[in-house]
Amino acid sequence: MPLPRVGIGVDVHAYADAASPRVLMLGCVAWPGERGIEGHSDGDVAAHAACNALLSAAGLGDLGSVFGTDRPEMVDASGTEMLQHVHGLVEGAGLVVGNVAVQLVGSRPRVGLRREEMQAAMSAALGGAAVSVSAATTDGLGFTGRGEGLTGIATALVVPEPDG
Repeated sequence: MPLPRVGIGVDVHAYADAASPRVLMLGCVAWPGERGIEGHSDGDVAAHAACNALLSAAGLGDLGSVFGTDRPEMVDASGTEMLQHVHGLVEGAGLVVGNVAVQLVGSRPRVGLRREEMQAAMSAALGGAAVSVSAATTDGLGFTGRGEGLTGIATALVVPEPDG
């Protein structure tokens, strides 16, 4: 009997220059008024960590091997588009997404204010799979504590597609 598979994913991005017009994208949701993230794509650490966790669980590589920064079509790609693509890859491998849990590490933004919106947006990108989002600070320690960037850490559970 095939067993469920679990994967772990991490993504880290620095904040863009304070004068940058980039809008923060986090959990497939725009955060106007918050400092944006530097990145080849939209820099959505929640979506990217979830992609990494799903790819790991499915044995399909990682974000770099699927969406390499050497690909010009990935410039400003959205976390939503990336999650949708990874969802297709996971299904193509004969697996179903059980759930994804994402932990965001940073002092800003206040994730609790929009947690449900982020969970719904990420779930929609994954065909309705359960997504949970939580957050933590580092009590001023490290680059996230100094307000230099954000980290996303995710776990994902995938299960073999049931026989027809």
